[in-house]
Amino acid sequence: MVAVTPTAAAPNARRRPGGRPVLRLLILVAIVAVVLYPLIWMVGTSVKSQEEIVNNIGLLPERFTPGNYTDGWSNFDVSFGRFFLNSAMVSLLTVVGNGLSCLLAAYAFARLRFRLRGMWFAVMIGTLLLPGHVLIVPQYILFRTLGLVGGEWPYLPLLIPQFLATEAFFVFLMVQFMRGVPRELDEAARIDGAGPYGIFRYVILPLSRPALVTTAIFSFIWTWNDFFRQLVFLSQLEDYTVPVALTLFIDSTSQSAVGPMFAMSVLSLLPVFLFFVAFQRMLVEGINTSGIKG
Repeated sequence: MVAVTPTAAAPNARRRPGGRPVLRLLILVAIVAVVLYPLIWMVGTSVKSQEEIVNNIGLLPERFTPGNYTDGWSNFDVSFGRFFLNSAMVSLLTVVGNGLSCLLAAYAFARLRFRLRGMWFAVMIGTLLLPGHVLIVPQYILFRTLGLVGGEWPYLPLLIPQFLATEAFFVFLMVQFMRGVPRELDEAARIDGAGPYGIFRYVILPLSRPALVTTAIFSFIWTWNDFFRQLVFLSQLEDYTVPVALTLFIDSTSQSAVGPMFAMSVLSLLPVFLFFVAFQRMLVEGINTSGIKG
């Protein structure tokens, strides 16, 4: 009778997981806690009384004070809702301006051929090296000379540059995206009788949605949070946007309303958060896309 030797243990036997996944999880939790701590602290401070804000540096309030939201909303002669409407109007018009102008400029650089195209593209990229604080002085002098500062519609100095493709970052982003679109599509459109405008309308524009969404999201967030340019060009209380209006709660000559300021700061984050969540998937697609998906 022949003895049967037992088979060797399977080489792919399961191994006990080590401590690396736990360590990674702890590191991620620590990073999330550091990132979210300022936000949680601001939310907690928005429901603290004036005295508790000074004496209690903890996250949770000892006495819940929801009146900061109502006080902040009606703290000025103009309702804080007016500032929200002003910010929404400026941000949405900036999104439209950047989307249209930067897309047209990117189409010219990426698809059309004209003299000194490379030089002008290099000049445009070079403007990224100029700080915005350096450009604000000549812009203010120009718009002041044209009578647009403090005019009937004071938002023109903030919006006109956005309709002239002055945001080189978005132009560069769209140029890189369009360079990934096969030129065979342009040639097929030319065979069908389409000119440069037809190619832009029926080929480039439909395929540029990810890049447009990326431009729209960043334009909205940056404009909503912009403070310096809006402070320079806006002088009337009823024309203020949210970032400028938040500074009104801090008064060096009298008592500052810190609690209502934090309450309105919390509310000012909601439009940006909702806008980002609504287009988050398209944002990731726009950043990662470098060509056409099959």
